[in-house]
Amino acid sequence: PSHEYLAAFYDALERYALPTARAVEEVSRKIYADRGADTVLVSLARAGTPIGILIKHCIEREYGVSVPHYSISIIRGRGIDKNAMNYLLERYSPERIQFVDGWTGKGAIKRQLVEAMRDYPNVDPGLAVLSDPAYAAGKCGTHDDFLIPSSCLNSTVSGLISRTFYRSDIIGSDQFHGALYYKEFEDFDLSYHFIEKIERYFGAGYTFEEKLPGRISPLEEIREIADKFGVDDINFVKPGIGEATRVLLRRIPDMILVHSLDDKERLGHIYRLAEEKQVPVEVYPLRYYRCCGMIKKLADA
Repeated sequence: PSHEYLAAFYDALERYALPTARAVEEVSRKIYADRGADTVLVSLARAGTPIGILIKHCIEREYGVSVPHYSISIIRGRGIDKNAMNYLLERYSPERIQFVDGWTGKGAIKRQLVEAMRDYPNVDPGLAVLSDPAYAAGKCGTHDDFLIPSSCLNSTVSGLISRTFYRSDIIGSDQFHGALYYKEFEDFDLSYHFIEKIERYFGAGYTFEEKLPGRISPLEEIREIADKFGVDDINFVKPGIGEATRVLLRRIPDMILVHSLDDKERLGHIYRLAEEKQVPVEVYPLRYYRCCGMIKKLADA
């Protein structure tokens, strides 16, 4: 990871460890109330993996129960790993499975999961996430839009695992989707540094700023933004603090929309990254999100 990535991660960890821990506790309580000691946590690889570990540890701490935890591949346009689903359902009843991810942006993965579960009608496609500003999850820690620190890094906060992939030329029909283990980055692995930092704040108090749904849905708000700024493909609109941070770190940003230029507590790192990359920041009356990243089309770059 570059100095820029690491600086953003450590800054986010200091700012957001407490709300992250509180969201883990809240969503863990909801999961346990629904499924109890029979819960089987299934994280969506890879962003959901460290979140699933935190939930597993929180349930063990609060209820004295060690629940199983897996990570499963789901690829946009390709679907979920069916061999992995069959593996799980050979071992656990479908009602025990609880899918886990980090946050919702536009709710795209949730829609992908709903589509995938058409083949498994007894499995609940409702996601459990920490932050759900899109109002798309089945269970959440909060609907407040806050930065989950792990969103600033890739494999080095996710057990050194790459994005999952499926290639029929190297993966057999009876095998799981593939992933690469980055052994060469072992000295840079911060996976448990992140997990242990968040867990130190279990039991501490924190209150989120919850917003009630408005007259339009989050997806309608995103489409409204796309129309206003002449964006043909809403995949170039990345709502939420986590997605906007990733746009600034990993993509070619066009601009960043923020609900305010004075929210240094939550958007301080956004202002700094945008200034460093000379990306314009514009105030926009966001309803569900605190900020929104706009990706530049390569043809315009």
